[in-house]
Amino acid sequence: MFLAEVTTQLCDGNPRQAERRFGWGRDTVAKGLHEARRGIRCVEAFAARGRQRSEAKDPQLAADIRAVVEPHTQADPELKSPRRYTNLSAAEVRQALVSQYGYTDQQLPSERTMRDILNRMNYRLKRIQKAKPLKKTQQTDAIFANVAAVREEAKDDPKTLEISVDTKAKVNEGDYARGGKNPDRLGGGGPEGLGP
Repeated sequence: MFLAEVTTQLCDGNPRQAERRFGWGRDTVAKGLHEARRGIRCVEAFAARGRQRSEAKDPQLAADIRAVVEPHTQADPELKSPRRYTNLSAAEVRQALVSQYGYTDQQLPSERTMRDILNRMNYRLKRIQKAKPLKKTQQTDAIFANVAAVREEAKDDPKTLEISVDTKAKVNEGDYARGGKNPDRLGGGGPEGLGP
C-alpha cells in the first residue's frame, strides 16, 4: 500500500516510472495499485507453488519407505534428538521397494532424491551397533547359589553385619593385566617417584 501511495502521488500511478525512479519491482507496485483501487488485499499462495515433495505427493510411498527402514533402525543412543539411524543406504531402500512392494524404477525417485527423503524423515545412514549380550560364565550360577547360602546362614547371627555393594565395575577373570603383577611390588616398593 505504501508503494501504491508513493507511485500515485509522485509517478502519476505509473509502475514503470516507479521502477525507474525508485528501483522497485513494477509487478509489486502494480499489485499495490490494484489493491488500492479495489480495496481488497491480494494474498500470495506461495505454499501452492513449485513441485510437491515425493512423500507428500504419494503418502503410500512414505508409508512403504517406513515399513522397509523401521526394522533396520536404532534410536539416537544418547536420546538427544528424534533422529533415527539406519544401516540401509538409499540404493538398498529403492531396491527393497522394487522387490517387496512391486514399484518400478520409473515410479520411484532417484537414489539422490531417496537419500533426501530419508533425511527429511529423520533417518540417517549409520552403522548400527549390535547390542552386546551380558557375559555369563559357567560359574555365575554357582557363585550366586553360594552367596544365597551364606546370606541364609548369617541372617540369624546377631554378630554378623551384612553389607551389600553394587559396583558396576568389570571384573577380570582368568589372566590379569600385567600378568597379575602389581607395579608397586616390582622391586621399588611404592609408586614411582615416592621411593621405598
